[in-house]
Amino acid sequence: MIQTIRKAWGVPELRKKIIFTLLILLIFRIGNAITVPYINVEALKYQLDTMGTTYFGLLNAISGGAFAMATVFALSIQPYINSSIIIQLLTVAIPALERLAKDGGEEGRKKIQSITRYTTVAIAILQAFGYYMMIKRYNLLAEGADGIWPALVIIVSLIAGSSFVMWMGEQVTEFGVGNGISIVLFAGILSRVPSMVSGMWDGVKTWSSVNSGALTLETLTQAGYPADSAQRVLDSALAPWAVALIVVGILALIVFIVFINDAERRIPVQYAKRQVGRKMYGGQSTNLPMKVNMSGVLPIIFAQSIASLPITVWSFIGIPAEGTVSRSIYDAIDTKSLVYMVVYFIMIIGFSYFYSTIQFNPVEIANNLKKQGGFIPGFRPGKPTVDFIKKVLNKITLFGAIYLGIVAICPLLAGKIVGNATIGIGGTSVIIVVGVALETVKALESQMLMRQYKGFLE
Repeated sequence: MIQTIRKAWGVPELRKKIIFTLLILLIFRIGNAITVPYINVEALKYQLDTMGTTYFGLLNAISGGAFAMATVFALSIQPYINSSIIIQLLTVAIPALERLAKDGGEEGRKKIQSITRYTTVAIAILQAFGYYMMIKRYNLLAEGADGIWPALVIIVSLIAGSSFVMWMGEQVTEFGVGNGISIVLFAGILSRVPSMVSGMWDGVKTWSSVNSGALTLETLTQAGYPADSAQRVLDSALAPWAVALIVVGILALIVFIVFINDAERRIPVQYAKRQVGRKMYGGQSTNLPMKVNMSGVLPIIFAQSIASLPITVWSFIGIPAEGTVSRSIYDAIDTKSLVYMVVYFIMIIGFSYFYSTIQFNPVEIANNLKKQGGFIPGFRPGKPTVDFIKKVLNKITLFGAIYLGIVAICPLLAGKIVGNATIGIGGTSVIIVVGVALETVKALESQMLMRQYKGFLE
């Protein structure tokens, strides 16, 4: 990867694209440091730390911590991601949109892109209003910030920030390197690495103080810490062996993701020979590639959003008191519980199958092969080919779904083992970071290859 970037830097055209991409990312990071007025940022950060494994934890991870810091880019690219998913699903469900996507050509693509932009703004309005209501519900507004004007400033700032992030992503796609939306998402997640490292270092120091007896619940309460805050400080203790386990686990996870990311099942396809005049056409052999993980990280995002919804709603209502029946139910479905992990894993598998059926249509593939004179050796065109492709698709999807489940559950289990739940979001982040890095390197390689061919033809 480093070698590819070094070679790309030596090409003037690609160097301009890389510099443009870096400038956009710099603007993105500056925006992530500008806080929205009328919000008590410290209180908000403390509140979201207690809700780290709920749906808000996912939003905070995707925004690179901007969600908890109440910056103008707090919503980040999330409204655009939601909008793209909704339009993609509607394209399958609504025939008019399906025709526009398949037969509309470049004009159709622009119309769908325009619809996606408007939907993004609509979702950003809803999320910004929900963000303000959450802040108001927990009394996280600055002193004297009640009223319509502060509410309008907060909501409009968040909507404008989300729209601007979407625009920056599109500019990177057009004038920079790789997919702009993915690059922005990549930068946001990667920006949390320094804070994660410092957090682990603080955890080791806390563990050392707890072991030496210098830090106890009594000393913290005497220093003015509330009981829940003092307990959270003690829970943040991280043993040195736990840090080593986390580092080794992340490296192993990266290797596993890189291996699966390029894995695919290739179905052999043979094209029949046909004679046109005196010339013979066809007869070549090729293959139909089917990626093991064709749905990417979306099943994890869907599953986590829905599985953590009860706890998120309960966090709004108020956590039940100890010893009550409600508290027992709350603990049973908490994001650190075994029940949650099982439900989460099953939902990832379900959403993987759902998304693969939307992306890959065996009937359409079989019909296209038949029209082009192609066939899969050992299977007749038509229904036998469709059944075979469905069978392979189900097997591949199951393997990919189990892979996603393992990547999502392993950080949760590691957090349970080391006694620190804050790393529970790590699986999703690692998949996104590794996937975008590989995608960007491939984009650079393809552009360099095109330039070499152009030079050769000239």
